[in-house]
Amino acid sequence: MVPAASARPVALGHAKDVPGDDPGADDGAGSSGGAAAGVTYRQLRINGLRVHTEIYGEGEPLLMHSGLWAEAALWRPMLPYLPGYQVIAFDPPGVGRSDMPSLPLTMRGLAAVGAAVLDELGIGSAHVLGASFGGAVAQQMAICHPDRVRSLVLVSTSAGALGWPGDPLAFLLFMLPTSFSRQRLPQVAGSMFGGRMRTDPELVSSLPIRRPRSLQAVVYRMAPLLGWTSLPWLRAIPQPTLIICGDDDPITPRRNHALMAAMMRHARLHTVPGGGHLAMVDSPELVVPVIAEFLGGQGTSAGTEPTRSARCFRPAA
Repeated sequence: MVPAASARPVALGHAKDVPGDDPGADDGAGSSGGAAAGVTYRQLRINGLRVHTEIYGEGEPLLMHSGLWAEAALWRPMLPYLPGYQVIAFDPPGVGRSDMPSLPLTMRGLAAVGAAVLDELGIGSAHVLGASFGGAVAQQMAICHPDRVRSLVLVSTSAGALGWPGDPLAFLLFMLPTSFSRQRLPQVAGSMFGGRMRTDPELVSSLPIRRPRSLQAVVYRMAPLLGWTSLPWLRAIPQPTLIICGDDDPITPRRNHALMAAMMRHARLHTVPGGGHLAMVDSPELVVPVIAEFLGGQGTSAGTEPTRSARCFRPAA
């Protein structure tokens, strides 16, 4: 885990709506610009931080945890394949239009942000989907807030430390903030993300993945990953879980997903042939129907055990 001295959890208090910027403003690489039809924008205040939130559709709630530098709008290509769901997406603290915290959040702190978003929207529990970095947050939310998570979908992610490393070049490019500039991203997308990006790298320019706003943003966003792993408590996750990966993901190889599926009591693995790290959003027609079918079989009740503080894994100091 992140040392407490540099990255202690920020307590989460009451959340409320606050005025926000124009959500359609284009201020970085990969922004699609403009407001999407049928979307409700909310600017929530969570422990003093503005959290930009976007809500799409109606039906059973589906909370999204995004990747390292991805913003809420990243999920829009999935929406046509998710009728009957209320998709709730937000910019994580320090990303997009959400405020930077005064101190880095731990993984537990980021999971608590997701629970606080549900609180503000008056939602008791939701299906939870996490992709890449967001998959780690989703795992933490499932173990720390089990009564808030009806089912779990983990895409292109891993159990953190102790997993199989990805391709060294892809990992290096992924860690460099300069890789996410408007000019550089299409040049490195194939090597970094694999899959469809190898043959159609310009597609990445249409995705709302932005260059980090500052060195501070890089450090704060990466800090929760330092020493974090879900391996000691993966088996304790009670929710039914769908794990999705591509067989051409250079960042989080398939072996990581297979390990997670083997360790979790209620998980199944789906592999996308030829899919890369961004398969869910660059080829939604291949991935999202699998997710919709899984969610449709889970019913509407939470189906989890009551929350107990002991369920949230806390490492020794």
